[in-house]
Order: sequence, then C-alpha cells, then structure tokens
Amino acid sequence: MEIEKRLFDNLQDFFGFDTFKGDQEAIITNILQKNDTFVIMPTGGGKSICYQLPALMSEGTAIVISPLIALMKNQVDQLRSFGGDDSIAHFLNSSLNKSEITRVRQDVIAGKTKLLYVAPESLAKSENVEFLKLITVSFVAVDEAHCISEWGHDFRPEYRKIRSVINSIGDGIPVIALTATATPKVQSDIRKNLQMNDATLFKSSFNRANLFYEVRPKRNVVKEIVRFIKNNPGKSGIIYCLSRKKVEEIAEVLNINGIKALPYHAGLDAKTRADTQDKFLMEDVEVIVATIAFGMGIDKPDVRYVIHHDIPKSMEGYYQETGRAGRDGGEGHCLAFYSEKDIEKLTKFMKDKPVSEREIGTQILKEVIDYSESSVCRRKQILHYFGENFDETGCNSMCDNCCAEQTTFEAEESLLDVLKFIQEQGEKFDDHHIINVFIGQNNQPISSYKHDTHRVFGSGKEHGILYWKSLIRQAVLNNFLAKDIDNYGLLMLTDTGKRYIENPYGLKFILNKPMEAATEDGSDEPTQQGGGAVDTQLLKMLKELRKKIAKQKGLPPFVIFQDPSLDEMCTHYPITMDELKQIHGVGAGKALKFGSKFIELIKQYVEENEIDRPQDLVIKGTANKSALKVSIIQNIDRKIGLEDIAHAKGITYEDLLKEVESIVNSGTKLNLGYFVDEIIDEDRQDEVFDYFRTAEIDSVDQALRDLGTDDYTYEEIQLMRIKFMSELGN
Repeated sequence: MEIEKRLFDNLQDFFGFDTFKGDQEAIITNILQKNDTFVIMPTGGGKSICYQLPALMSEGTAIVISPLIALMKNQVDQLRSFGGDDSIAHFLNSSLNKSEITRVRQDVIAGKTKLLYVAPESLAKSENVEFLKLITVSFVAVDEAHCISEWGHDFRPEYRKIRSVINSIGDGIPVIALTATATPKVQSDIRKNLQMNDATLFKSSFNRANLFYEVRPKRNVVKEIVRFIKNNPGKSGIIYCLSRKKVEEIAEVLNINGIKALPYHAGLDAKTRADTQDKFLMEDVEVIVATIAFGMGIDKPDVRYVIHHDIPKSMEGYYQETGRAGRDGGEGHCLAFYSEKDIEKLTKFMKDKPVSEREIGTQILKEVIDYSESSVCRRKQILHYFGENFDETGCNSMCDNCCAEQTTFEAEESLLDVLKFIQEQGEKFDDHHIINVFIGQNNQPISSYKHDTHRVFGSGKEHGILYWKSLIRQAVLNNFLAKDIDNYGLLMLTDTGKRYIENPYGLKFILNKPMEAATEDGSDEPTQQGGGAVDTQLLKMLKELRKKIAKQKGLPPFVIFQDPSLDEMCTHYPITMDELKQIHGVGAGKALKFGSKFIELIKQYVEENEIDRPQDLVIKGTANKSALKVSIIQNIDRKIGLEDIAHAKGITYEDLLKEVESIVNSGTKLNLGYFVDEIIDEDRQDEVFDYFRTAEIDSVDQALRDLGTDDYTYEEIQLMRIKFMSELGN
C-alpha cells in the first residue's frame, strides 16, 4: 500500500498526472521490487514514465541506454523542466566535450543525478565502464530494445554488448527492456541476449484505434502530398523518404507551395538537426521531411499525419513511424505510397549484404509488399504481424480497405486444396511455390519436387494470380496457416488448419484489387487533368471563347491556348492571374496577353454553378527545371546555335527543342530568326507559316504529311511551328 501511495504522489508531483495508463503502475512496481521487466508497448503508450518514475524513487542512478542523441536530449530537457533541476538527468554521448563530461560525472558521483542516458557505443568504452563501477546503479533501462535483434528493423550490433557491460559493472542489477515493436522472434532475441528469460512480460495491445491507415499507388506523388497537406491546414506532419536527396527535394517543393517545411537527415550537422527538432516542437514548422533518423521518441503528441513517400522496408519500421501520429489519442492519418520500383530499389540495397542477412531482409520486405497489395483490413494485417488476432469489424472504417467496396469469393474449396497439399507434401514451401503449382507455372523447384505432375498442378489457372495471393494471405491472417518468417517464409499447417481439413465450412475471403501502376516517383511536373474529370460544359465554353479571340486576332485557336491547357483549366478552375500562370503550358506571357477573358468566364461559371474549387491542385514545381529554361532563354538572346546550347547543357537536340517549345507555349517570346534563317530559306519558311495560319489542328505530324516528307524534316517543321507560335502568339 505504501509503495502505491508513493507512486501516485510522485506521479502527481513530478509529472502532473492523476492516473496511470494501461500497465504503467504494474511495470513500475515490478522494477521497484528489483525484478527484471520486459515491456512491449506501442508508440504513444507512455513507455518513458515506466523507467523515469522508478528512477526518481530509487536509491542511486538509473542507466538508460538509448540509440539516438536527439532522443536523449529531448528526454533530458523534459525531465529537467519537470524537476526544475539541471542535475536530475544527464546524457553521456559523443556530442559532449571534456569539461561537459567532467561535470556529468561529478553530478552522478555526488548522487544528484537520478537518470543517466548513455548511447550503446559510449556504454562500452572502458573509461565509462570504470566510472559506472564507482556509483550505485539502481537499474538499467534498455530503450528501443528491438535494436538487439537482426530481425528487428533497426539492428545495432553495439546493443549485443550491453549484457556483458552490465555484468562487469556489478551483480544483480535489474534490467528493464522496452520496445514499441517486437514480433515473437524479436522478443525471443531480446530475452536471450539480455539474459532475462525470467523477466516479467508486460505486453500492451498494438492496436492504435485512432490511426487511419491508407496505401495509395505512387502516382503524381508530389502533387498528392501537397494536396493532402493543403487539405489539412494548420496540422503538424512528418513525411518519410528513403534518400537524403529526396528529403531535400520534397522539403523545397513544400516551401515553394507555401507550406513551412524543413529537411531532417543524418547528413545535416548536429546543431541543424537539433534546431529543426525544436522548431517542429515549437510549431515554427508545420512539416518535417525526413529519413528514418527522425522521430524516435520525439515527444510531440499532436502529429496529425505521417506520410511515407517511399514504402518502408519492414512492418516494424512502418508501425513505429506511423505510431508518431496521434500520440495524444486524437486523429492520426497514416498515408503510404507504394510502387514496385521502390521495392526494386530496396531489394538492390540488400544485394551486397551477407546471404543470411539478405534472406532475412527479403522475408521482412515481403510482408510489406503483401500488406500494401492486400484488400484486407490494414489494422488486422498489422496486428497479426505482431502476433495479435483482431476482428476487422473493430476497425470501424479506420483504414482505406474497410472504407472501400470489397469483392468477396467463396474460399472453401480452394482453401481445402491448399491445406491438403501442404499436409501431404510437407511444410517445405513458401506461398510463391504453392501459387505456381495451382496456376500451373513450371520452373526448376516445381519440377524437382515433381509438382508439375501433381493432380492440382494448373487446377486453379482460371482464377489468376490475384485470387491465389488473396487466398493464401487470408489463410495466414485467419490462422489456417502460419508463415515461418525465420525459415524462408515457409507455410506451416496450424491446429486451426488441421481442424478445417477434418470439418470444413463455407467461408468468404476478400479479393485483392489490382494495384494501379505507379508513375515515375520524381514527377513533380503538374499533370494534365490532375484534378479529376474534365468539366465538359466549361471546356465547350472555353473553346468557343478561344475560337472568338483567335478570329479577332487572325490566328489559329491553338496559338491562343493549347487543348491540354484548356483541359487543366476545366479541372482546376483558375480565377486569378497567379492561378492561371500555374496552368501547364500557360506561363506569365500568355496569361497577360490572353488570360483576362478566360479568368472572367471561369469565375462567372464557378459562381453560377457553386463549384468547390480544388485550388491546391495547382502545384508549383521545384526551381531546377526552370533554371534550365532560364539558361536556354539567355543563350538564345545571345544568338548561340541550338545544337551548341544542347551540347553545353548535356542534352540531345530533340530534348532541347522540347524545352524551347515548352518555353514558347507558356507565352515567352523567343527570337529564333538567327538560327532558322541559316537552315531554312525564306520561301519555305513562308510556306510553313501560311500552312499553320489556316491549320485546323495543332500537329507537327499532320503538317509533315500535308507539306510533304520530301521537302521537310520533322525537326524543321517543329522549329518553324515554334517560331510561328512565338511571333504570332506571344
């Protein structure tokens, strides 16, 4: 009773909380009783109090082993602000100079410091081991304990040495290991390595009911991200990317589009990273774009969305990173973009690793692929991965799959065939092999097991691969089969599966939807018709207006604005000059010359039809493309030959013409006479100009057919069309 009273008094006095969350009280009591303790608690569950509070209540200093400098700084700052005393918590890592290290040691030896945070690398240094032998260690807390296991998503070899260091510091020091993500395999690794097989296990549910999970195919990903953020104004978010280069790029695009964002990755110096983190915590920045280096233990409770620009390489990583959203129990949107190209990249990263590591990595990645491609409740899949069964009716439409219309199929017959095949042939095959048997796909492993002559070979060909992937995925999720991830992902028959063979019953499974093909992930060019269906009524009106202006000016309509530009106006509804300039193929020159009447018409149309305009869809790209265009314009002003410009820029002549065409189509006037006059005589120029003046459609191919391939080349007509558009349209 006394310990309970002291617990609540300290919880209130120090942290200002009235009640404990979940298992916190039982965990803390267990540590205070000097027992080894193993805590598996999802991100946001309140792990840090589980070792901070008993450290404050115990005699001596608790050693907290933590993998990230940013994480230590964050927690030490917090503890000092709670306690009002800078010596109550310290960290010992590579960011400190000699005099700072001396001060830390003095405070610890004087008994002022209750928590000492240490990086695993610093812990193993002989001078630190000798120093720790001099003090009373209340207990050792191993945070992010999954780093011990090579099956964990953040394997750190230094974590393997922790036990031997603890043994050398003293006998009988209790250990608390904490992690937010641990599959059964990782749990077993942690217990074995830390020699804590008798530890009391406290495992909370991995379900984060307030998080909405969504996976989209990677199409126009930059545009999708900007649109998402603009639809969530004033909310904090994190965007994860695989590479530093992509982090920098996305941060730049967001800023260009009026979103306060900062990059965060290991290539930035420690001060910049610390400043960035502080700005995010203080809400001077809305969005952090980061590699996975960001966020471990960052105590910002109101992150409202986590976006994965690239699919992560493990379910643990995905779970932990998405877990940084909604830690206060409020809304959290977890959006990931999936593309097969990303999977290829992740597979390439693994090719130089040792065979065993590559095998492990491949199995872990396969889980991410199955999760992304499956139409089953996302929450059910995540929780199953961590050894927790979940009934999807409890998802309450908090994932994209549960919100979508689902196609089901009768699974009984096919499921029985698969289960019986495994029972008869042995637990020696992965899902890939079994699917190949049923669709009749012969290869070396199939023939070596003589499965090409088995009665079920090819029996399920008419169902297709999507059906069989759906079936086996759900056979595992519903525990008819178990996947041995440690052992090449081989499928094993469970007791539930054996009972089903004896006593089958009708059941329905959900069919995977075909995944839309992703587009090139770097595409930050605004896409035509990016905002959805073209408003055909408005398109008709804009074409009539274009025709009228063209008649007045004595020009073909396509010189005013081209069809793709009109299409985009009918999805984005620009009603100001600035918005019109952002439409693909318009630019400042054309907007000023022809734009006012178009804006007027669109504005009136929007008001009369009460249209909700998706303004955020007009997204400005990064400056790197415009830098090339500016350079081309300057070179043409200096009358440098186009072939020479192409050579200097390291691009082909054809690509240069495309750039020049894009510049002119956007309304910039270029004086190309000096170049055209040298290669095409005046009469031929007049003939092409006269042709374009009366042309019905804007097509170089059609012009070439009409004017004759014997007289002109494609490049000549393309060049003349550019000159024509520049002189008459701009």
